[in-house]
Amino acid sequence: MREEAPADLRYAVAEIARTAGMSPTQIRTIACRVLFAAPDPNSWSEYPNIWGEVLRLLADCEWFKVYDVAEALWRSLEYDDENRQLFSNELNRFFREKGIGWELKDPDGIVFRGGEAFTVTTDEAARVLQSAGHMTSANEIHEALRDISRRPMPDRTGAIQHAMAALECTAREIADDSTTLGKLIPKLDLPKPLDTAAEKLWGFASNHARHLHEGGSAGDEEAELVVSVACAICAFLVKRASHERTGE
Repeated sequence: MREEAPADLRYAVAEIARTAGMSPTQIRTIACRVLFAAPDPNSWSEYPNIWGEVLRLLADCEWFKVYDVAEALWRSLEYDDENRQLFSNELNRFFREKGIGWELKDPDGIVFRGGEAFTVTTDEAARVLQSAGHMTSANEIHEALRDISRRPMPDRTGAIQHAMAALECTAREIADDSTTLGKLIPKLDLPKPLDTAAEKLWGFASNHARHLHEGGSAGDEEAELVVSVACAICAFLVKRASHERTGE
């Protein structure tokens, strides 16, 4: 579940913020700012007035605004590490238990949550690329995750383009060649059949992100797959190059 916010989530956002030490007034201030809503001047007591107003604000807003409010509440705890972590842990626990495809991740905020393989692969690729000094490639992966996490409409095309740009940039560094990825793949000495898979991935990205045709845009599953595979190949290339240099 991604493009909706069930009633349980709307209530949980307020309840988790309260558990993290925020008063109804503090929660209302942030919710009103995000929603561009004026606070009710007739709500003067924390309970039940202002608390009830907070619940109504969250119950009535558009689905994607619920996530925006949750993220803003979390960011407001910037100088309270303990409660900030509590808020993050509880919201992520709720997301997992209710099958909601988002996660609250420091420092990005609420981002796309794919399968376990997606999370492990993208995190590892970003870490490996940064450690090896491939900052441009790492940034492209970050941009891919930002695009696939956009609300209310994810930019799946942008996510695929950035993931493939990360792979192309990594391949250029590894092969010391500035040509396009399609021409670089045969030079990367990828183990079979990964070489064929990389060629097919490039072809899929070309059809569904680089040279679009009507009705040819990718869905969440396709975008998740392309980003995962591109990240996995990036990490593989960089780790193999590092092992070859060090002889380990």
